[in-house]
Amino acid sequence: MIPVAEALAALFALAPPPVPERVPLAGLGGRVLLEPLAARRDQPPFDASAMDGYAVRSADARPGARLRLVGESAAGRRFPGTLGAGEAVRILTGAPLPRGADAVVVQEDATRDGGHVLLGPGARAGHVRPAGADFRAGATLPAPRLLSPGDVALVAAFGHAEAAVARPPDVAILATGDELAAPGDDPTPDQVFAANAFGLAALVREAGACPRLLPMADDTPEGLAQGLALAEGADILVTVGGASVGDHDLVAPAARAAGATLAFHKVALRPGKPLLAGRLPWGGMLLGLPGNPVSAMVCGTLFLRPVILAALGLPALPAPRRPARLASPLPPNGPREHYLRAALRPDGAVAPFDRQDSSLLSVLADADALVVQPPGDPGRPAGAEVEIVTLRRNGLTQTGNDPRT
Repeated sequence: MIPVAEALAALFALAPPPVPERVPLAGLGGRVLLEPLAARRDQPPFDASAMDGYAVRSADARPGARLRLVGESAAGRRFPGTLGAGEAVRILTGAPLPRGADAVVVQEDATRDGGHVLLGPGARAGHVRPAGADFRAGATLPAPRLLSPGDVALVAAFGHAEAAVARPPDVAILATGDELAAPGDDPTPDQVFAANAFGLAALVREAGACPRLLPMADDTPEGLAQGLALAEGADILVTVGGASVGDHDLVAPAARAAGATLAFHKVALRPGKPLLAGRLPWGGMLLGLPGNPVSAMVCGTLFLRPVILAALGLPALPAPRRPARLASPLPPNGPREHYLRAALRPDGAVAPFDRQDSSLLSVLADADALVVQPPGDPGRPAGAEVEIVTLRRNGLTQTGNDPRT
């Protein structure tokens, strides 16, 4: 049985490398940029007006001045001539400043008088965005980087129609167990609805990978062999259930029989002790999760999601933690690192739920965070500081420094 940090380091070593693909601009949101991008030219590429008004020479921009109006400069259509002394050009926001002009007087400070412009008593010259004020040609967007909507807009402003981003990893999910019935089916009295695979598929998709739900496998060597065969080619195969050492826990021997090499089996955490990982014969990564619903989802948060982010080219980091204050006492912990489901209160305190059984999905669904209790922790009073891993809830991330939070 190995510590959580050691298991995560082994998983990062097994994680598939990022695979680049070129994607058009419209599909870049939420993707991971793998190659830096350089701006093709300055932005703006010319001195531009920041306001609607009149382009002038600073020397002529005196209150009460009467300037001859000689043309117009609009966005996408500059004034073709050169501004001379005593002249003005009508200019709109974003339009190129005419040659000879070095300032703009806003329209509120000027009055049209036929073919002339009269500058009011409060007229002030300025309101120019210099060429390159936003960025210069050659400015770079670094990689790796999870592309936000603002990043996509910047890529477009750089002048690129596509970019090299990480291909979403193919994550096959194989649920095992004779006790499982598909949601929507009529279960026997001895069955439960299969929930883990669907929750994990949502986690995989949210992390930026492509989940592939395989048919549920029977608790037999033949059933597992068929399931493993269907997963061939996957970047990551996640099995759910059958990872312990009971009479019907057959994932480890079935994986070995299929040619997989196991890196570890059992991790010192709860929930989630019967965790295994290894290398599949085609080079993909095997991650065997426990069958208890909360154990599977907690392990998905702590192990699967960071591995997917690493496979996308983002830094190989554990799930982010932050400090929080306990709203209620925490009892002593045993020899395994404990991740207690908890609620975040409006005052920022965290309250572990009374019920911590690893089968209680309803408790996990209500949880905002996991309280991390170290092995052998003697317990802590209300008000003591603990570390927490925040969870996503209703599509919103509470906090954290993870690239996807």
